[in-house]
Amino acid sequence: MDDITYMQTCLEYAKKAGEEDEVPVGALVVCRGNIVGIGYNRRESDRCATHHAEILAIEEACRKMGGWRLPDSTLYVTMEPCPMCAGAIVNARIGRVVWGAYDKKAGAFGSVLNLNDLPLNHKPILQGGVLADECSDLLSSYFRGKRSAAKQRKQEQKDKNTPTEEED
Repeated sequence: MDDITYMQTCLEYAKKAGEEDEVPVGALVVCRGNIVGIGYNRRESDRCATHHAEILAIEEACRKMGGWRLPDSTLYVTMEPCPMCAGAIVNARIGRVVWGAYDKKAGAFGSVLNLNDLPLNHKPILQGGVLADECSDLLSSYFRGKRSAAKQRKQEQKDKNTPTEEED
């Protein structure tokens, strides 16, 4: 399989996250052509700040591969990793990272900061922008829906608290 095919698979997991009312991010760890780790955001469901898609995929890959070093692996993810996930990628010695949408608010491989610019003991090869439009559209749609629902709840609360003419 190629980068686009793996990213399409990540998008399917991102959609699953969205269906569970999680930020729609999906991730895969691929080693020598085999998917060894799968993850999608589960912070809300698991009530755990560290349950980002990348972390969950890396944890599964480590279990399957029998160790914490994943140098022959590529991590695919629908959104540029945040600092926490970028740190986990470096610590796991993942050889390559491929992502879709850039994260202008928290991206740690170029958008806000670049962990590869620091004198760390490992620097993965980076490739951003694979199926960027599809990944960005999924995220934008999710957040648009969240804002719309919040606006509707606010309006319903306002309507509930406004007396009608009959109550006056």
